[in-house]
Amino acid sequence: MTKREEYEMKTEQLLLPIMEEYQFELYDVEFVKEAGTFYLRAFIDKEGGININDCEVVSRRLSDLLDQKDFIPDAYILEVSSPGLGRTLKKDKHFEKSIGEEVEVKLFKAIDKQKEFTGYLDSFDDEKIVIADENDNLTEFERSNIAVVKLAVHF
Repeated sequence: MTKREEYEMKTEQLLLPIMEEYQFELYDVEFVKEAGTFYLRAFIDKEGGININDCEVVSRRLSDLLDQKDFIPDAYILEVSSPGLGRTLKKDKHFEKSIGEEVEVKLFKAIDKQKEFTGYLDSFDDEKIVIADENDNLTEFERSNIAVVKLAVHF
């Protein structure tokens, strides 16, 4: 297990009782380095959506617990937010909840000179995801070739 994975797992364990108490869903936790700065991000959700007050409550509670446990030796910025409308689908639970939803798929390696695809999430397993276009034509993608899958957002 990498340090990143360890930090994310331990943070999830700290967050779960808070999520249960407030009836929130823990969408994801990530520990990343961007432009030389570490960020510990918790993405939370609830029926009807998360608001700024929800994020503040969770941030304060989590910050106190992180200070007590002190398992991340590096300086970092804690962020608690909603996963957003165009949320990234990473885990099987994300894909499961999004069956039938319109998604954007970006690939590492082009297929027929194309790296970005849009369609409706039809199915998935450990090896691949399948999207359907408006005519129900299916396109299959190997998960190992997928850079990111996000819910499509139209304004």
